[in-house]
Amino acid sequence: MARIKDVAAHAGVSVATVSRVLNDSPSVTEETRTRVYGAMRELHYVPNAVARSLRTEATRTLGLIIGDIVNPFFAELAGAVEAAARAAGYTVIIGNADERAEEQDHYVRTLLERRVDGLLICPTAEVTPLVEEIARSGEPLVFLDRTLPGVHVPSVRVDGTDAIRALVAHLRELGHRRIAFISGPSRLSTGRERTEAFLAAMAGHGLEIRPEYIEAGDFRSGSGRALTARFLDLPEPPEVIFVGDNLMTLGALDEIRARGLRVPDDVALASFDDVAWFPHVSPPVTAISQPAAELGRRGVGVILDRLAGRPAESVIIPALLVVRRSCGEEGRGRAAPGRVPSPVPVPVSVPEPEPEVSTLEGFR
Repeated sequence: MARIKDVAAHAGVSVATVSRVLNDSPSVTEETRTRVYGAMRELHYVPNAVARSLRTEATRTLGLIIGDIVNPFFAELAGAVEAAARAAGYTVIIGNADERAEEQDHYVRTLLERRVDGLLICPTAEVTPLVEEIARSGEPLVFLDRTLPGVHVPSVRVDGTDAIRALVAHLRELGHRRIAFISGPSRLSTGRERTEAFLAAMAGHGLEIRPEYIEAGDFRSGSGRALTARFLDLPEPPEVIFVGDNLMTLGALDEIRARGLRVPDDVALASFDDVAWFPHVSPPVTAISQPAAELGRRGVGVILDRLAGRPAESVIIPALLVVRRSCGEEGRGRAAPGRVPSPVPVPVSVPEPEPEVSTLEGFR
């Protein structure tokens, strides 16, 4: 295994400089930092403190690294992990990777140096040498929500395939044919999986897949708004916009509101990810609900199995389609030439009507 002096020689710097990089010293220039990290990747170097930390005496502490703390899904997930860990006598230290590999690795190093007993990571798209080395070592590591190609560790994730199929069936029954999709980034497993499920559902229901109706966002609200604007500016805009996560849905709502359009009369809307305020806008938003709390609880269960030396199996949890009124109502949608039921039975939730409080002016 490479040593710190090997990294220094490869990068053309001193051992002290490598040490400062590993300790995130502000005195190191960005160019030097990049060169040192490049040498570490090429040499597959893992700092000794990191390699040792999970082998030390138990601290009753777990590390959790999430993708984006602003996203309500990750906030709920983190809360569930913390509650389940606390009930088992563990404390959780949380790091926000902000969807950046370098931030993820910063928190991985920090948490391991604090001698956490195990790690739960919602990984970024990039397979980094640090995460690869920990996975190969067999130390307690579990992936939440996402997976990484070629990195074999237990994972706990949500499968939205059947729920997306049920959503497309619902849209077809309402008479919609021109359906657009704002996916997540293809570099993330969740972005790829949702896109594949949507394309398969469209083909399975005999609906045309138009290339101009498929766009990749970045799971942030700004991209949701920009891509919604692009769809609405098309010579033949879509009848429905299906958005790949809750923050991009917020951006889509902002753009629809800014144009003074009505949902679902002018454009229907559906979201992958349900959030607490979706039932309270008018009309309430149809969404695919991910059981974030269950995801967190099951993730803690898997990491505790690993810590106890028990078999730790990956877990897949089905998502749930929650039908509300943002795509239209039975008998009020565009005329459909017959009703086509979903070919695969899936749980579909149709909630009781709730008092509606319009929080989005112009969205009515």
